[in-house]
Amino acid sequence: MLCSTLFGLQAFSLSQLWEAYSRFDGSNEHLILTTARVPRTLIAALVGAGLAVAGAVMQVLTRNPIASPSTFGVNAGAVLFIVIGLTTLGSSLTMTGMVWLAFIGAVVTSAVVYGLGMQGGGFEPIKLTLAGACMAAFAASITSGLILLNKESLDSALFWMIGSVSGRNLEHLTMVLPYMATGLILALTLAGSLNIMALGDDGAKSLGQRLGLTRALAAAAVVLLAGSAVAAAGPIAFIGLIVPHLCRALVGNDYKWLLPYCAAAGALLLVTADLASRFLLDAKEVPVGVATAVIGVPFLIHAARRRKHV
Repeated sequence: MLCSTLFGLQAFSLSQLWEAYSRFDGSNEHLILTTARVPRTLIAALVGAGLAVAGAVMQVLTRNPIASPSTFGVNAGAVLFIVIGLTTLGSSLTMTGMVWLAFIGAVVTSAVVYGLGMQGGGFEPIKLTLAGACMAAFAASITSGLILLNKESLDSALFWMIGSVSGRNLEHLTMVLPYMATGLILALTLAGSLNIMALGDDGAKSLGQRLGLTRALAAAAVVLLAGSAVAAAGPIAFIGLIVPHLCRALVGNDYKWLLPYCAAAGALLLVTADLASRFLLDAKEVPVGVATAVIGVPFLIHAARRRKHV
């Protein structure tokens, strides 16, 4: 049963899921479903959908087929703010505080990268990509330095830095849901404009496209989606790279179809990767970021080689 597959290693049925919320009796099964399985699955689905849509938007925004939300330095910025919080606040920093710090770091870093990409004569995809790479390297360097100065923060930050939906609850979901929903709605609203943008600047201008406004709104959608995803689950890699390419193979380059397919496929892929991460090692649970990396690295190599020969 699909419900059994999605919500855990035990064979929970749809009727048990309904009973857990309609007639909660305090049993272990109901507690597992309401406090662990369902929140974890919903967060994984939401994060997967957000990262996949953000990746598709990033690829047309930067005109780079292997672009992903990390191109904006979102992951590195979020990790940096988390480590700053752990260094200054220590054990008093709660998971909720980490979520907010991650979101603020993602937003601040993305805003800086976009501002740098717009300097010196207007928007150029290569400038945006280089600005993101530089900011990611800078944030990673500062993060490493802080961890070396305060090694106690390493254990607390390491599991989150890899990317995981373990230990999250519905409070974390509700915290980022408004931002994630706004980003998804904004991206879907821009689908027609993204189709025109994909034609190139000259073609888009000849069709009356306001490129500056479209790019700013597209960048805002990426910040909201990727920032929310990183805040909820940490820097999970490769979802934003893999899913748009897989969906293009199914529905083509029409963003009116591509973005909804990316949302659905990204949710399914991350939920599946999270489930698989529980089986990789018998004794311990592997963070889902490791599972997506195992899937994503071969795909990235294939995409780069294919691009080289086109």
